[in-house]
Amino acid sequence: MIDWKQIDTVLLDMDGTLLDLNFDNYFWREHVPRRYAEKKGLALEAAKQELFPRFRDAEGTIDWYCVDYWSEQLGLDIAMLKQEVEHLIAVHPHVVEFLDRMQALGKQRILVTNAHHKSLMLKLERTALQRHLDIVICAHDFGIPKENLAFWDKLKNKQPFDKKRTLLVDDSLPVLRSAHRYGIAGLLAVTRPDSKSPVREVDEFQAIYDFSEIMP
Repeated sequence: MIDWKQIDTVLLDMDGTLLDLNFDNYFWREHVPRRYAEKKGLALEAAKQELFPRFRDAEGTIDWYCVDYWSEQLGLDIAMLKQEVEHLIAVHPHVVEFLDRMQALGKQRILVTNAHHKSLMLKLERTALQRHLDIVICAHDFGIPKENLAFWDKLKNKQPFDKKRTLLVDDSLPVLRSAHRYGIAGLLAVTRPDSKSPVREVDEFQAIYDFSEIMP
């Protein structure tokens, strides 16, 4: 699937790609609504009916990923609530082995995440993934998410890469579409970002179930 001789740089998403998206899905679909319901004196279903449309409206924007934004919007300490369920943070199978193999082959390993700094630090503390990466890039430093075409220019200015010799692995189809428009040559989707959800059908891009499929 991948001709590794043609790749110098590997751009890697975090949530759903290196880490199990179950943490984030459970957090936003169950934990936040439960805490919001407790705060507002609502039934859980009523809280979900109020919150989910607000979440959908923010998708694809930097606000959607911003811990501080949602803390202000909902009157909840989102960073603290994440710590309440941090035991769910987990690295996908074969990820560490893959990253170490990339290092052995001399490939540059760059984490590019939309996650807010507070979420990023919690996850790195929990998983120690930074030991297996060369560079960590947070979209909040640029003020725009990866779905925005301008993100890739900002990334290239901060950390130069040859887009014709770069592979991006990401579970988000909107992000992969943005990278495709920018001209990144190697694009891979992930068919099971959440270990507790069914495998997705992905026709638009080449896709992997886990990193063992592209292990050099």
